Amino acid sequence: MKDAEPKMKLIDEFLPVFQFRERHELIAKATPAALLNAVFLPRVTEDPWARIFIRLREAPDRWLRARSSLAGRPGFGIDDFMILGRDADREIAFGLVGRFWQRDYGLVALAHPKLEFAGFSEPGLAKLVLNLSTEPLADGRTRLVTETRVHCIDGSAMRRFAPYWWLIRPVSALIRRRLLARIRDAAVRTHHR
Repeated sequence: MKDAEPKMKLIDEFLPVFQFRERHELIAKATPAALLNAVFLPRVTEDPWARIFIRLREAPDRWLRARSSLAGRPGFGIDDFMILGRDADREIAFGLVGRFWQRDYGLVALAHPKLEFAGFSEPGLAKLVLNLSTEPLADGRTRLVTETRVHCIDGSAMRRFAPYWWLIRPVSALIRRRLLARIRDAAVRTHHR
């Protein structure tokens, strides 16, 4: 009997081609379901350190410009991402389209993200997929992984995004690692209630 082919991951489905990538993982004493469900619990994605870094990044636009495009908007966060999909207890994928190097991020909203994201190809923009995936381990624990991929649609976007990526990457890595820990901690707390 032939083994079934493994199912394609959402991140591969939505962004198979990319120029930039960041990946982090940890091992948790929680089930895959508990970990992915914890992503949507109140305040799990609201990390105080992330808020500080976002405020610093947005400060010039918010403080120095009388007509800031960020005025009246909350700081950038998970609510700015489009949910691309969830594959049971294996993976959740979120997406962004925009000019992330701009002061206001230059975000583009898609009416139907699940249908439009993969084929979106407007010049001058970049696409980003952030996923959270799980892998059950033999000892009952679970590997929780986050991967971020960015695809610059054309050379113009690449020239603008590359310096921004190298500037923000250390902070992005810290935020991603803290996010994994917050998800793990919330899943464990929820499980032990």
